Amino acid sequence: MRQPAYFLCHGGGPWPWMQGPIRRLLRHLEQGLRELPAQLPARPSAILVVSSHWEEKAFSFTSSAAPGMVYDYDGFPPETYRIRYASPGAPALASRAADLLRSAGCDAALNDIRGYDHGTYSLLQPMVPQADIPVVQMSIQASMNAGEHLRAGAALAPLRDENILIIGSGMSIHGREARMATVSPPFDEWLNDAVLSGDGARRRQALAAWEDAPHAREVHPTADHLLPLMVAAGAAQDDPATCIYRERLMGTVAVSSFRFGG
Repeated sequence: MRQPAYFLCHGGGPWPWMQGPIRRLLRHLEQGLRELPAQLPARPSAILVVSSHWEEKAFSFTSSAAPGMVYDYDGFPPETYRIRYASPGAPALASRAADLLRSAGCDAALNDIRGYDHGTYSLLQPMVPQADIPVVQMSIQASMNAGEHLRAGAALAPLRDENILIIGSGMSIHGREARMATVSPPFDEWLNDAVLSGDGARRRQALAAWEDAPHAREVHPTADHLLPLMVAAGAAQDDPATCIYRERLMGTVAVSSFRFGG
């Protein structure tokens, strides 16, 4: 059973556990995440989430059988520092993923101390609220090299044929530029054109050169929130892509999520 791969916007902080403005702001994102499992060809054996909030020198994988929680946000209500997403880990999957990367010439490591950060649990709480599918979280590489992340994704592609769901978790726009209403739509338009290209090689070539896109460094001063897309696109190989979520948050910030494959 071949699973698709995804790049998903994960919103801000622990929003699925909150009420009020932030939850209303992300209501369309939440609806899409809740509906996503029904669109899969089968229930995944496990989920591999590439989090933009974990950087390491080598691509790293959570290898604990019961990962804890990383509360990697500031200024949220006290109760959000006690939330739990108690999905079991998948040590065998972590080892398999690391081996695939090493075989492709990528540096990879296992980490049995690291827990889930909000790049993982803020997506999975709406998607799998019962937390009963094993999860491995993968870091991005601190080099921030897009080509390396595309290569890592390609190395992980065989997991899709093993009923593993691969998710790149980030944000298609992630900056504090005051002109976001002006600069984010052209970048979002470029990103959709690049990702939705019917030619896998052309898609990878465009994404590797993302810094040449309109306003690239204004909407992504650092590449961290875009790099999980590179891993997902690498894992997609030549499978077609679909934009599954697109809106302007607060009427200004143009954001998108993508599915690769059927």
